This record gives sequence, C-alpha cells and structure tokens, in this order.
Amino acid sequence: MFFILIFIVNFIFFDLENLILILALFTLIAVIISDFRIKANRKRQREYEQKLLQSGIYQVDSMSGTTFEDYLATILKAKGYRVQQTPISGDYGADLILSTNGKKIAVQAKRYSDKVGIQAVQEIFSAKNYYGVDECWVITNSYFTAPAINLADSNDVKLIDRDQLVDWMLEEKNRTQIS
Repeated sequence: MFFILIFIVNFIFFDLENLILILALFTLIAVIISDFRIKANRKRQREYEQKLLQSGIYQVDSMSGTTFEDYLATILKAKGYRVQQTPISGDYGADLILSTNGKKIAVQAKRYSDKVGIQAVQEIFSAKNYYGVDECWVITNSYFTAPAINLADSNDVKLIDRDQLVDWMLEEKNRTQIS
C-alpha cells in the first residue's frame, strides 16, 4: 500500500527516474533492517546457548527425579528457604516444603524432557490443604503446556520453568564464585 502511494505521488509530481531511485532506496533500507534483525536474533540465540552452557542445566537434564529434588533443595536453601523434603512415596503431591518469613510453600519438582502438563498442577494444588501451605509451586527443567499454565493461573499455582531455573542456577553459581 505504501509503495503504491509513493508511486502515485511520484507519477503525479516527479518523473520516473526519481520513482526508481526512491524505490531502490526503500528496498535498500528494508534489506538493512532485515539483516539487522537476523543478526540480533542470532546474537540473542548465541547468548542464550552460552547461558545454558554456563548454568549446568544439561547436567540437570540427565538427573533422576530424586536427584533433581535434592538439587532443588540445595538451590532453594541457598536462596534462603528452609527446606523439608517429603517422603519419596506417599508425598501427597509435594516433594519439598519451603519455609521463609512465616510463609510455607509446597513444591512439586518435575525433571522432564517433555513439557509438564496439568497433572503436576493438580498434584501440587491437592497438597495445599494437606500440608497447610500458603503457596504452591511447580518447578521444572522443562516448560509447561498451555493447559497447565491456564490451570495454574486459575488456582494461584506458581510455575517455575527452565528459563527461571537457569537464572536461579546462574545466580547461585555467581554467588559461590564471588564468596
């Protein structure tokens, strides 16, 4: 539409040579902007991959579920939470119980290679009354399905996905390197 308008204005007020020059200029600008966007996306992708490599998330991806729970307990203790691990079986939907500033949080840990679905949200929500907690979280090394996100939103369940976990891991890594 924009190019048609330029063509009409140029045809009425200018000659054909100016129109060709203006179209060439706009084409050049479009190519430059497109190239800039491609390079910016590649740079963001490289930075993201570097962040993943530094975080140790690939080691997390190969952990067993129980080891992942132990790892999360360590990370959360470092973040200032008091952590109680629930029994491996018969945990009533919670793997960890966190305490901080008079608040109790039930955590369901999911070390998955696929997206985490609504069952994890249902499990942690069912633990809320059993453990008498104020909040419920699901933490994964992966991501969540859209239905899981919707259910979590409607039940005030906090979802911590791979990106947030990587941030926590890097914060802890940087904290321990500085200390």
